[in-house]
Amino acid sequence: MIRVEGLRVMAGDFKLRVEELDVERGEYLTLMGPSGAGKTIFLETLVGFRRPEAGSIYIDGRDITDLPPEKRGLAYVPQSIALWPHMTVYENIAYGLRIRGTRESELRRRVLKVAEYIGIEGLLKRMPETLSGGEKQRVALARALIIKPQALLLDEPLSSLDEASRESAKELIKRLHRELGFTAIHVTHDPVEAAELGKRMAVMYGGEIIQVGRPMEVFRDPKSMEVAWLSGRPNILEGIVKRCEGGVQLIDVEGVELKAAHPKPLPTGRRVILLLGREDIVLSRAPLRSSMRNQLHCRVAGVEELGPLIEVELMRGGVSLRVLITRGSYEELNPKPGEMLYAGFKATAVKVLPST
Repeated sequence: MIRVEGLRVMAGDFKLRVEELDVERGEYLTLMGPSGAGKTIFLETLVGFRRPEAGSIYIDGRDITDLPPEKRGLAYVPQSIALWPHMTVYENIAYGLRIRGTRESELRRRVLKVAEYIGIEGLLKRMPETLSGGEKQRVALARALIIKPQALLLDEPLSSLDEASRESAKELIKRLHRELGFTAIHVTHDPVEAAELGKRMAVMYGGEIIQVGRPMEVFRDPKSMEVAWLSGRPNILEGIVKRCEGGVQLIDVEGVELKAAHPKPLPTGRRVILLLGREDIVLSRAPLRSSMRNQLHCRVAGVEELGPLIEVELMRGGVSLRVLITRGSYEELNPKPGEMLYAGFKATAVKVLPST
């Protein structure tokens, strides 16, 4: 659907080099990388705001490299959201149709339909300055989708939202993609967000795409030190949902029960993948007196120095966990292989993804 070949783009002293990338029709691809990696420059080149020095961009086999933005059939939601401040929500959503000469009756019908579908029909008379971050994001999505683009390009769409709004926006994006089936490239610096939303993820570093694959493939088998560093090498576990208690999922992982917060109850027996950051686990020689829902008594399997940090490998039954601690914590605990430690982590630190 989208194909990029031999792309070269200069932005001051920065050079973007994308040898090859294919995005299938209906695919939701996440593009992950640190600030300054070239992710925004890449989207701006796809949409036509920047002209490449070399290379080609194809949409359904049609070369759009030299076409102006309005003739590419793409919708772009920048990180700033960029709603027109002097227009109401209604006029912002209608803008793309209006400049295309859509009849007023058809325009109104489509604006009302998309507003109701996204849940912002009550905001249509409001001005952007009166909206919350989550409301602005919904308006921006409505404005992008109403023109029925060939593909949707989203630049850090969740980065400015608080935690509650971010989770709500994720659920909205999942629902819209599931029901509408649009093609999308979603830029993020967050590996969990990339894994949760993307069917595949591409990793960009230093202006180049250095790995593409399913999120779990990238996490489990990083092809370079840069990919390993960017992904944070979280603990990846597979388990089966046992039940839900008070908004917390109880998940069996190799006979060990873990608790994970999840916005919606998951069906009993469903296979899931759990992501747990190495830095989200607290170690102690005694049971932890805290609100952490997960406390496991584990055996130390290994200790490895990683510069200023120390990685401690733990075993509990068939579950292996890797934990990052500071050198100060290491010297205080002085863990040795074969010793027992308590590992604690919050239910909210455990991210739940459907197993594929």
